[in-house]
Amino acid sequence: MAFTADDRTEITELLSMHGHLCDRGELDRLEELFTPDVVYDVSDFGQEPLLGVAACAAAARALGELNPVGHHVTNTVLTEAPGGRVHALSKGLGVNADGTVGSVTYEDTVVRTPGGWRISHRKIRAHRAPLGGRA
Repeated sequence: MAFTADDRTEITELLSMHGHLCDRGELDRLEELFTPDVVYDVSDFGQEPLLGVAACAAAARALGELNPVGHHVTNTVLTEAPGGRVHALSKGLGVNADGTVGSVTYEDTVVRTPGGWRISHRKIRAHRAPLGGRA
């Protein structure tokens, strides 16, 4: 199946919608972003990967006031992958209530479902040192 410009637009908007839903606290709408069996890998933050949409929503609720007030996605690069999947590489900025900012990379696998494109796997890599260094 050919990967079209419309697919690129839909996937980019899907990735952007994550921040809007989270920042508004609309965690009951995460199924609009993720497959039901999504693997949300936050191991770079010392946690076990989250399995499923309900686990993602529960983890965000458990963070409470520690959640960023603003999730921003930028620098998205989409690449076709085998099996009709798409690999999405994006930069993420999280703005906290105290004004501090964190930087991450999102590595997503996106799949076409009957409801549209959805993220089936997300790995979040934190940036803690410049030039790709690990602090």
